[in-house]
Amino acid sequence: MSTLTASSVFLKTLVETGVTHAFVNWGSDHPALLADLDRQRLTQGTKPKIVICPNEMVALSAAQGYAQVTGKPALVIVHVDVGTQALAGAVHNVDRNRAPVIIYAGASPFSTEGEHKGSRNEWIMWLQDVPDQPSIVRQYMRHTAQLHSALTIPGAIRRAVQIATSEPKGPVYLWARREVMEQEVDPSTFKEVLASTSRQTWPSVEPTALSSTATTRIASALLTAQHPLIVTSHLGRNPDAVSSLLALSSLLAIPVLPVCPSVVSVPHSHPFGLAPTFLTPPSDGGFEDALESPGAAKDLTYLSRADVVLVVDADLTWIPALDQRPNYSARVFVLDGGDPLKTTVQMGWWRGEAEMICHADAEVSLGQILDAVRESDVAGLITEGEDVKRRSRKLTQSWNRRVRDMEAVELDFTSNTQALIPDSPSSPLRTSFTVPNVIRTLREAIQRLTPSRGERTLILNETVTSFQIVWEHMRPEVPGNMLSSGGSSIGWALAAAVGANLGGTVPTESHSSPSLSSDSVDFTTAANGSGAGEGGGQQGNRFDLIVAIVGDGGFLFGIPSSVYWMARRYNTPFLTIVLNNGGWRGPKLSMLAVHPVGLDSQLLSTVPADTLHTGFGPVCPDYSQIAVAASSGWAWGKKLDTSGVPVADGGKAELEKALDDAVKVVLEERRCAVLDCILDGI
Repeated sequence: MSTLTASSVFLKTLVETGVTHAFVNWGSDHPALLADLDRQRLTQGTKPKIVICPNEMVALSAAQGYAQVTGKPALVIVHVDVGTQALAGAVHNVDRNRAPVIIYAGASPFSTEGEHKGSRNEWIMWLQDVPDQPSIVRQYMRHTAQLHSALTIPGAIRRAVQIATSEPKGPVYLWARREVMEQEVDPSTFKEVLASTSRQTWPSVEPTALSSTATTRIASALLTAQHPLIVTSHLGRNPDAVSSLLALSSLLAIPVLPVCPSVVSVPHSHPFGLAPTFLTPPSDGGFEDALESPGAAKDLTYLSRADVVLVVDADLTWIPALDQRPNYSARVFVLDGGDPLKTTVQMGWWRGEAEMICHADAEVSLGQILDAVRESDVAGLITEGEDVKRRSRKLTQSWNRRVRDMEAVELDFTSNTQALIPDSPSSPLRTSFTVPNVIRTLREAIQRLTPSRGERTLILNETVTSFQIVWEHMRPEVPGNMLSSGGSSIGWALAAAVGANLGGTVPTESHSSPSLSSDSVDFTTAANGSGAGEGGGQQGNRFDLIVAIVGDGGFLFGIPSSVYWMARRYNTPFLTIVLNNGGWRGPKLSMLAVHPVGLDSQLLSTVPADTLHTGFGPVCPDYSQIAVAASSGWAWGKKLDTSGVPVADGGKAELEKALDDAVKVVLEERRCAVLDCILDGI
């Protein structure tokens, strides 16, 4: 079919706005889109790269991963109300992460007697015609709109992209009846309607700055503070803001606390950077299975000691009910470039703590504060004074101690030893890996085997109850080289790895750190054609390795049967590390925090997870082989535990070999690799 339709206008406008990829899950509402893609195939038209996604949450998670590494929106196409519902928890993630995504869903035709092309002709079209389809996702969207005709589609799309890419960035939802997308358009009208909107600029909103009053007050507070503190969660989404943050931190020896980070905002090597924290509440009842490192618990005390707190791009900086929060006399200043009042959170958390709340971009505002500090202290009486020098010494010493403690934990492969037969003195002993063991070994393999020595490795951290441990022991340095979903719906990482892989071949929208810039790296290409799919995802990719680190529960939530099929088809190999503790640790910990003791006065922490209905035993899935099967044998998979290994070694040598093999499979053979690491059960 060569006829131009509203769908032709739709796809052409998206291409003109810079959309390069469409993650799709087709349905009966999309005949005109499929027909136009075929028309473009025959006429060498320019269309988005189509990525088939056999699951809607996978599609949106892949689009989020793409947006996180490029700063550009991708298109997600789903099927009417049911496809919109099947986007599932990924809708929450793209909202909370402020990821720009264009979601399009068709809708049941409005005509039933054949009055229009595309009229109802299948029984499901009556069942799928719900009263308010956009309401399914409206509260998570920055914008929803119905497309009414071919003539107005270009303006509607450009408006949607404009909103999605303006702070607070996020998803938008467009929908149309089938007859609208089938509307025929003659060639002259097609050109005219596109030209009329392409002549307009439709810019995103420019970053906002601080007022002179706010700049002066914040700079003065930091200059006179005895215990200043900077808190951030996602400032590193703009890598250029990181340099301003580090400059301010270094100038006044201000510690920087990453709270619930979703991106690298403070390089691990910065001596004034504190241990990241996810504000894990303390547990009662003798439960000692730590979710955060000792360094994180110690560094969190900086909150309660601070007399001035500068909060920059943070979703949550402390939990009011916990002890570690600023003193009521502390001066708190809040900077946020998108939503400083957290209007999309039902219970906002600024309840009088803040002296000033400023709608201001991090890069711009920190630059203003830095200039104001320098202007106020031209002679260096404060920045070169004894207070700043003393803070600098203490912070550096504390950082060195924390690194030494981390080293000791990472290298200890034998302390996690127990008898195979409890309460039996003659029982043989067994040991098991710890998360620090696995993460250190992974980090060293990456540094040793990747061409960039880890500088161009992307880590996707979705380990939930091991978030903090993984974040700290990976020791990330480069803004943008470690990400999480930014939300709480598990199942993001696997599909995000595919999307990020595809996005790695696309120039970034704006700011990029030097080590991630396509101008400064020697690109690698696929080593051979084994399993090469349509996407060519590694060719010219600014990431030499992508690693998804997940729990066993998160692996299943990620729909591996769809993801690894996609990875093979679109040639987007990545490494998956499964931290397998045998179940859902999060729900068990939540229960223990509220109900540490059972009715029989037994500590519930000692009750096996399977008994508490949070375990996957006694027979758990073989996770790595799910990936192998989904990719028809293309993916490499291995389950690794310490059964039968000498306790003296603790499995160290076997872990090192397995991780080396897995990394080489991805780097050299261009295949996915899944390493299932068996930890102590919950």
